[in-house]
Amino acid sequence: MKKNKKLILPLVSMLVMSILLSACGGGDNASSGENGSSGSGKVTISFMHWRGEDSEALNKTIDAFEKENPNINVEMQTLPSDQYQSTVQSKISDGSVGDVFASFPGAQFEAFTKAGLFTDLTGSSFLSAYNSKLIESGQHDGKQYAIPYQLVYNDPIYNVKLFEQYGLTPPTDWEGFLALCQKLKDNGIIPIAFAGADIGPGQFMNTMVMNNAPSDDIFTKVEAGEAKLTDEFWVKTLTQIKELNDKGYFQQDALGTKDPAAGALFIQEKAAMLASGSYQLAQNKQQNPNLEQKLLAPITVSADQAKYEGVHTTTFMLAVNSKSKHPEEAKKFLEFLSNPDVASDYANQTGQNVTVNDVKYDTPELQVAGEWATKKTVFQPRFTILNGDNQKAVTNSIQAVLSGTSPEEAAQQAQAIIDQHIGK
Repeated sequence: MKKNKKLILPLVSMLVMSILLSACGGGDNASSGENGSSGSGKVTISFMHWRGEDSEALNKTIDAFEKENPNINVEMQTLPSDQYQSTVQSKISDGSVGDVFASFPGAQFEAFTKAGLFTDLTGSSFLSAYNSKLIESGQHDGKQYAIPYQLVYNDPIYNVKLFEQYGLTPPTDWEGFLALCQKLKDNGIIPIAFAGADIGPGQFMNTMVMNNAPSDDIFTKVEAGEAKLTDEFWVKTLTQIKELNDKGYFQQDALGTKDPAAGALFIQEKAAMLASGSYQLAQNKQQNPNLEQKLLAPITVSADQAKYEGVHTTTFMLAVNSKSKHPEEAKKFLEFLSNPDVASDYANQTGQNVTVNDVKYDTPELQVAGEWATKKTVFQPRFTILNGDNQKAVTNSIQAVLSGTSPEEAAQQAQAIIDQHIGK
């Protein structure tokens, strides 16, 4: 028995020492420094975003990155876009997830900035891979906090073959747009598929207001109390949206129609236009290979008063979490995504135009969106509204009009909400 005790005690001592050494920094996921550089094993970084439809393409990108960086493992997590907007800030605020995360421009970017969630990327060498003008929406007070990766045109999509069948071309003024819609309706075609229950108001408002607005910063002035939604520009916009609805240019029950149902009307060629944007071109084509699509924007004024031909947005803004325990590895992943060859693969697999220079687009849908690079477009007006409640008030006023509220009353209701936030 004594002999056994003599053997057991050294074994127990060795086991205790082994546990202590492991706890001090020997595990596979341990970090050997405050900057997150890996120790003897792999470092795992978390990548959070809302584009679940890109997962297949991004998994290939991650595989290539991990092959090039064998000490870094990337775990990707996606959330539906509405859930992402409402919950992601609380999820990433302690740095346990979202070492790399995506942000929407506008209100969400502003909220993340105020919360101090962004790592300053100013001066990073990989920024030179981007079109400098197109990544400005990721800047605040002269610092680059996020990199907008996608370039989207928030202009309605139209069915080229249907337009040709009825001898129609994209109009250059409001009267022409109304006449086009009437011609389609007279021939049993829904002029505009409109997702009034979810994304429609937030998308369609942009092209509808772009030429009605007296200045590009009109919503900034509204939030500052220097202008009001009850002013002519917004009441006119609501009036024109009401006119389209009253004349039957949207499908029946547009207010109760969600995005997939509106998309289906267009994909099945029951509707000639879809009030969304270039981000849906690829998925439309995937579901109906016979579709030939282009983009157009309603011009709500006379041709000689039109300032803009359409709307663009730089979005899917990639950032490094300021609370990340692995910031250097996270930056390495952003650097990899910035490579033109990597960005080209992502673009062509997902059907999304990107802000990286020297990218080659292979698909007709990407080339359609690419044609808009030479047109005069304005940055998405909705994303110039920096308070989330204010943004919702604006889009809710469109839904109110569709439900029968007068444009003047809907504008007043929305302005009352904005008034509550002015001066806070």
